Amino acid sequence: MHNNYYFLRQLAPALAAQLSGYEVAACFSQEKDELVIGLTNGGAEFWLKAQLTASFPVLALPTSFHRTRTNSVDLLPDLVGRTLAGAGVFPNDRVLTLQFTDGASLLFKLYGPRPNAIFRPAPDAPAQLFHQRYTTDAELAPQPDAVAPRQAADPLKSYPALGDLPPRYLRAHGSDSAPEAEKERRVKKVVALLENPPHFYIIQLEGRTRLSLLPLGEIEQTLPPDPVAALRAFVPMFLSRRAYETESRQVRQQLERRAEEATISASQARARLHALEHGASYRQTADLIMAHLTQIPAGAAQVEVVDFYQDNQPRIIKLKPTETPQRTAQNLYRKAKNQQIETRQLQERVERREADALWCLERLEELGGIFDLRALRTWRKTHDLQPETKAKAATELPFKVFEDEGFTILVGRNAANNDLLTQRYAHKEDLWLHAKDVTGSHVVIRHRAGHAVPASVVERAAQLAAWYSRRQHDSLCPVTVTPKKFVRKPKGALPGQVLVEREKVVLVVPANPFERVGGK
Repeated sequence: MHNNYYFLRQLAPALAAQLSGYEVAACFSQEKDELVIGLTNGGAEFWLKAQLTASFPVLALPTSFHRTRTNSVDLLPDLVGRTLAGAGVFPNDRVLTLQFTDGASLLFKLYGPRPNAIFRPAPDAPAQLFHQRYTTDAELAPQPDAVAPRQAADPLKSYPALGDLPPRYLRAHGSDSAPEAEKERRVKKVVALLENPPHFYIIQLEGRTRLSLLPLGEIEQTLPPDPVAALRAFVPMFLSRRAYETESRQVRQQLERRAEEATISASQARARLHALEHGASYRQTADLIMAHLTQIPAGAAQVEVVDFYQDNQPRIIKLKPTETPQRTAQNLYRKAKNQQIETRQLQERVERREADALWCLERLEELGGIFDLRALRTWRKTHDLQPETKAKAATELPFKVFEDEGFTILVGRNAANNDLLTQRYAHKEDLWLHAKDVTGSHVVIRHRAGHAVPASVVERAAQLAAWYSRRQHDSLCPVTVTPKKFVRKPKGALPGQVLVEREKVVLVVPANPFERVGGK
C-alpha cells in the first residue's frame, strides 16, 4: 500500500510538517526513470527519490544521497530555488502533490502502469513532464466526484481507493458470510483504521514483500504510524529482495543452461564414440585395400573384397578412380591416426562434460538454501558465477564477443579485424585459436590471472574457430591452440596472415555453441 491513497494521505501531512520552509537545492537524475530532489533549510537536508518505473513506482526517502559526477543530468531547472509550503493528495487517488510558496506545484502520479512527475511553475503555466510520452498528464487534476464515498450495493465499491489489501483483510475476518448491514459496518471500521492507522506493517503475502496499513499475511515488522520512517524501512528491504530474486533467477538459469549444454555435449560425444567403435575403422579399410591390391583394377570406382575383420564376409569398398589404391590406403591410415586422437578427445569430453553437468546440479542444490542477497553474491564469487558481461563487452569491442564460465572469447570478423584482434587487443598470455590450414577468424580466449582456462572453454572456443572458417561444414576440423606469445606477423604479410611458432591441435565439430544464449 505504499502508493495507496490511504497511505499517501498519511504521508502528505507528515511531509508538510517536516519540510515546510525547505528550499529545493537540487533536481536531477542519474538512472533511468529516477527523479531525485534535494531540499534544505540551510542546516538540514532532505532527499526525495522518485522511482517512476512501470513495475514499481515508489517515493523513496533516503536519509542521505551522494550524487555521482558522471551519468547525472539536471532536470526541471525551474524547480530549483523554490520554497515548499505544503503537501497534499488528490482525493481517492494515487497522486501526491507538493505546493510551493509562489504557487508552483509538483505532482507525483504513482499509477502502476504509467507513473509520472508533473511540474507546474505557476497555476496557469504549461506543465513540464518527467515522462514526456504521457502527454495527457499535463492536464492531470482531481476528479470532481472523488471527494465523497460513492453509493453502491456492495459497500466495498463505495470506496474505490481501497486497493486489494483491505478486501483481503475483510475476507480473512469472515466478512463474506456476514449479513449486509454487518458487512457495511465492517467496511466503515476498516476505512476508519486506514484513515487513522495505529501501526504500519511490512508483510509477506503470496511471496511478495508489501507495506500495509492493516495486519495481514505474515507480519515481518510492526512500525509506528510514521509514514516517512515506514518508507525508509520498506523501500530498501523491497529493493534488496527484488535484487536477490532477480540475481537468484539469473544464476539459476545460468546453471541450468550450462548443465543442459554439458549433458547434450556428453551425449553427442558418446554417440560419436559408439559410431567409431562399432563401425569399420579407417585402418581396417586401409588394411583391406593393401591386402587385395592385386585384385583392384586401375581406375576402379569400387572393389568387392573379403573382410577378414568381419568373419570373411564380402564388403564393397569405394575408391577414387583418379588415385591409386596405395594412395587411398595412405590417406586412410592418416585419417586413422586422427581417428585415434578423436576417440581419445571424445572420451575426455564425455568425462569432462558429465563432471560439469554434475557440478552445475550440485550448485543448483546449494542455491536453494541461499536466501540473502549478500550471501548470494559471495557464493557467486566463490564459484565464479559472476553476472555475465557479454552485452557490455560487445558494446566496447569491435569483435564477436562470447562469455563462457567467466572467460571472454573474442572472434575476429574479417582479415583486417583479425589483425586488430591479434596484434592490438590480444595479450601474450591469452590463448589464440585458428582453424588449421584454412582461412578463418582469429579467436582469442582472454587470460584471467590465477585461473587456468578449462578444457571445456578451449573446446567451445575451438568450435567457434572451426565454425567461422572455410571448414564450417566439415564433420571434424583440426584447430590450432597456442598462447598468443607464439603468434607473430611476418613483415609484408597480408591482412590476417600470421606465423605460429608452437601449437597444439585439437579436433572439434564446427559449431557455435553459444547460439541459444545470444552470442553476437
